[in-house]
Amino acid sequence: MQPRLDSRQCEAFLSVIDHGSLEQAAQALNLTSSAISQRIKALEMELGNTLLVRSRPCRATHAGQRLVQHLRRVAELEQDLQTEFAGQQSAAISIAIAVNADSLDSWFLPAMSEFLIAENILLEVLIDDQDHTHDLLESGMVLGCISAEAQAMRGCQATPLGIMRYLPVASQAYCERWFPHGMTREAMRHAPVLTFNRKDKLQSQILLEHFGLQENACPTHFLPATTPYNRGILLGLAWGVIPEILLRTLPGQENLVRLMAEHPVDVNLYWHSWKVQTPRLTRMSELLIRQARTVLLQLA
Repeated sequence: MQPRLDSRQCEAFLSVIDHGSLEQAAQALNLTSSAISQRIKALEMELGNTLLVRSRPCRATHAGQRLVQHLRRVAELEQDLQTEFAGQQSAAISIAIAVNADSLDSWFLPAMSEFLIAENILLEVLIDDQDHTHDLLESGMVLGCISAEAQAMRGCQATPLGIMRYLPVASQAYCERWFPHGMTREAMRHAPVLTFNRKDKLQSQILLEHFGLQENACPTHFLPATTPYNRGILLGLAWGVIPEILLRTLPGQENLVRLMAEHPVDVNLYWHSWKVQTPRLTRMSELLIRQARTVLLQLA
């Protein structure tokens, strides 16, 4: 006999994943922690798999991630179907997606806002590095993602969006202080670099490919927010990379020196989504792909 999914057990499991602990999930569902734990144990017994790592925060096992993926998709399909049967095609639906910070800060919202308003879509946007947004789709936390990963996972499709080009830049004063004799390997080893966060490997890629310097070989600042990051470069705090699409309209960009202008860093971006989607998510995916291709670099 095939295992059957109990809606209350699945609700308890998803609540723990969303809130990170049995206690917070219990508060959200107005239950005791013991009741939440018992429901999840019963679900694990029914499916014959351990679904939850009871750590801080709690996280799904590989089997649990597969279940989260399924439950998110079912919830989205049911939500869309209910609004259709109720004659409320325009009723709001919630969609969770993962977007890299540079896309969100440049082209994503201007490209998608009118559609989101017209279709009454409520977005939950999870922000992560383009090399890690795919992990959020794989874990079941989102229904789609913008990622640098070219390979689609099972049941999904990966559609090329274009290239986000990053340019190494620094202020004139910074260059005069740290590169008086040019960007030599020795100069780069001592010159401070600005990195978004510890997942950001773009600067490390430049240092390794062009100067033979390993990660963490240089003094490094970490500023995980786009506006302060760009401001830090303008103020001469360090050198860093800024997307060309953002650099064009950045106030004060005329005072920045383009370092290694002949060696930009190009990142291919892809839209990952499930092959089976609701009509509204399908329309959103199609528009996102079209709009991205009008603003991102497209190579013949």
